[in-house]
Amino acid sequence: MDIVLLLKAAVMGVVEGLTEFLPISSTGHLILAGALLGMDDDKAKVFDIAIQTGAIFAVIIVYWQKIASTALALPTQHEARRFALNVFIAFLPAVVLGLLFGKFIKAHLFTPTVVASTFIIGGFIILWVEGWGRRNTEAAQEAHPNDNARIVNVESMSPLDALKVGLVQCLAMIPGTSRSGATIIGGMLLGLSRKAATDFSFYLAIPTLMGAGAYSLYKERELLSMADAPVFAVGLVFSFLSAWICVRWLLRYIASHSFIPFAWYRIVFGIVVLATAWTGTVTWAA
Repeated sequence: MDIVLLLKAAVMGVVEGLTEFLPISSTGHLILAGALLGMDDDKAKVFDIAIQTGAIFAVIIVYWQKIASTALALPTQHEARRFALNVFIAFLPAVVLGLLFGKFIKAHLFTPTVVASTFIIGGFIILWVEGWGRRNTEAAQEAHPNDNARIVNVESMSPLDALKVGLVQCLAMIPGTSRSGATIIGGMLLGLSRKAATDFSFYLAIPTLMGAGAYSLYKERELLSMADAPVFAVGLVFSFLSAWICVRWLLRYIASHSFIPFAWYRIVFGIVVLATAWTGTVTWAA
């Protein structure tokens, strides 16, 4: 058993778990980490997608009460059925566009330069949205102090709201964009509160990432063998543990903080990657 390879898998798992649900792009970080660790071949790309399942198990545990109660209430409660329908509707655009463009994106956009560029662009978008949202909220409160038109919880979302969030999620097909960042920030732009956008992003991650992982494993099954099982297992375990810590922390963080620090992190990190690539300080693998 290659201990060095298992250690690399553990590092990649931690990177995945810590970045999957923050608006900083797990795929982008995995591409960069893989470039540094030499895990950037076709099998490594399958590994990157597969270990997202570990992070999803963390979300399922954190939200288990809501998930279980919704499942039990589906036969009798309209609210539960609408919530499940909304998640399904939001999930569909990623399925359709992923099948149409996934191969092209993997072949041409999974590069450190693209990731760094989208890091920077995404950072400025977050700064703009946070500034716009604050000004918009203050103006609304001044005009209608007793009227709160924001969607404060996921149960208040309509199928059209869900479809819009699902379409925004598709932007994350470009590596470095961040699936959670697109859905949370996009949801806030569409009228969801920070908490509602974050919650729905987490719920939407369950079918999206599990579906992507299963599809990738099936499609690239000829690349894999039983000898790869320990590497994938280590990645899954460390992804789960780090994601569980991250999700619990993020839910507390958003109660009283904005996403501006993540925006500046994206911008600075993206500039560092581009600068090191341009100067030759770091040789980023293609």
